[in-house]
Amino acid sequence: MITHLLFDHDGVLVDTEKWYFEATREALAQLGIEMSFDDYKQHLVDGTSNWRVAIQNGIREADINAARRWRDQRYQHYLQHEDIDIAGVAEVLEELGRHYPMAVVTTSRRQDFELIHRKRTLLDGMAFVLCREDYQQAKPHAEPYETALRRFAIDKENAIVIEDSKRGLAAARAAGIRSIRVDNDFMAHQQAESDYRISSLQDLPALLARLNSLPENPLRQRVT
Repeated sequence: MITHLLFDHDGVLVDTEKWYFEATREALAQLGIEMSFDDYKQHLVDGTSNWRVAIQNGIREADINAARRWRDQRYQHYLQHEDIDIAGVAEVLEELGRHYPMAVVTTSRRQDFELIHRKRTLLDGMAFVLCREDYQQAKPHAEPYETALRRFAIDKENAIVIEDSKRGLAAARAAGIRSIRVDNDFMAHQQAESDYRISSLQDLPALLARLNSLPENPLRQRVT
């Protein structure tokens, strides 16, 4: 039976991915490198660095590091000034929080994460949050979700992961936890394996109700 929910953050609870892309695109442009949205999405699939072309073009490490710092500042600007809310998320979390212990497991830096939630209440029902600084190996490694299992002191069979990236879903699978894929613009092109799939977070309560009415050991309904 599913008793605990483990949420990814960016793209699932808040719409930040497009602004991270935009900040990265602008930073690379300062180095004379053009990166399209399709390029960025392919990097997500391949797991390659957005800065690989800069390195291949022989741009100095100091200049790349300066561009990265500028990107981080630009991203924080967007987080504070652009609309990153996803319709219906707050209501879904409030509903689910009445029935399930919940946590966030994200690769976001804590500095960015806290900036996002400074004036939001999405975390009110969360038992805890794991940011990038809270574990050694990032997704697709199993460690982020294994850390969450230990914090909750539960077996992997009692949790389910809600993700929107190939790397995040791979991390869930590596930890042996069932997963739900939430489709969005960044996820649509990725051939990512998951146990279940929904078009938006608003479909999650109904899916969980259905899953918890199944026998204890149902056949897995993997989709790609």
